[in-house]
Amino acid sequence: MNRFAAATALALVPATAVLAEPVEYSLDSSHSQIVFHYDHLGFSTGYGMFSGFDGTIMFDQEDPANSSVEVSFPVRSMMTGWEGRFEHFMSEDFFGAEEGDMVTFTSTGIEVIGEETAEITGELSMNGVTNEVVLDAQLNKAGSHPMENKPWAGFSATTTVLRSDYNLGMFAPAVSDEVEIEISVEAMEGQPETDS
Repeated sequence: MNRFAAATALALVPATAVLAEPVEYSLDSSHSQIVFHYDHLGFSTGYGMFSGFDGTIMFDQEDPANSSVEVSFPVRSMMTGWEGRFEHFMSEDFFGAEEGDMVTFTSTGIEVIGEETAEITGELSMNGVTNEVVLDAQLNKAGSHPMENKPWAGFSATTTVLRSDYNLGMFAPAVSDEVEIEISVEAMEGQPETDS
């Protein structure tokens, strides 16, 4: 191989690396939570959680802007810590939720902000309404899981939504219209193992 051919081959190496495809990661349902909270009449802060949900991250560690996220979970998987509050949230005053009604998030774009931070824009759908939201996201860690011995990644994110934008505005603004959302997820490369 002459010098020109060798130089050409070396020049092509970075270009090939840039073209690497995102790798599929599946959410670890046992270590993924969404916590939301809101002001209740100025007297207290109300909390709720979704956990155990499914989702897929197409993760491009070399070019995070080329990644994507899809998550979905049943509305009725909400946990509030008090059965009466759960039933009220599921009533016609709020979700009017039946079995099978879902909350979904699908990313539409990712803007890298820092070495481990990004803004993830996507469509949040619930209660029959879809709106664009932006998640302030951070990569917590990516590497080999010490017990599972496979590639693993952890992410955190926050956002704020107006519940009235989803036809859930009863008692606002006395009970705050703004709902703060905190997300923490772990994801594993490939599909999760299932019991046969």
